[in-house]
Amino acid sequence: MSLAFAQREDMSIGDQPGLIPNPADEELPLQFRRQIVLYRSTEAPGTIIVHTAERFLYVVQPNGRALRYGIGVGREGFQWQGLLRITRKQEWPDWTPPPEMIERQPYLPRFMAGGPGNPMGARALYLGETRLVNGDVIDLYDRIPVGTKVIVRQKPEL
Repeated sequence: MSLAFAQREDMSIGDQPGLIPNPADEELPLQFRRQIVLYRSTEAPGTIIVHTAERFLYVVQPNGRALRYGIGVGREGFQWQGLLRITRKQEWPDWTPPPEMIERQPYLPRFMAGGPGNPMGARALYLGETRLVNGDVIDLYDRIPVGTKVIVRQKPEL
């Protein structure tokens, strides 16, 4: 699966695949904008920790800090968790909707070449179904090498 990026409440692309959002459409509420935050972790700097329930992705930094990105996550029942690694990176990836999505939305195209109207967005880090807006995924793509450790958690830690 691909780690495709666009901030949305769910992974649905709606009825308009190929729609090119204007910059105002990708303007995030303040709490979801990329920022440095205090973050306690025993993980090494550079590790990605995704909290699906909180809708945040953290890149662990030194000295108890993390770079936090707001994310959209898959529909209920399509979420995942565990320890993973970034296996591949690609700029302007092509998109082929999975069979489950075609079953729910049979009108979807069976393939879309990469580009601004593609639901995959500007960059892909291949891993799963967590999404960021294009500006954030480009920033993350430039920071993160293939092989980066990724931890996905669905429930908040107490």
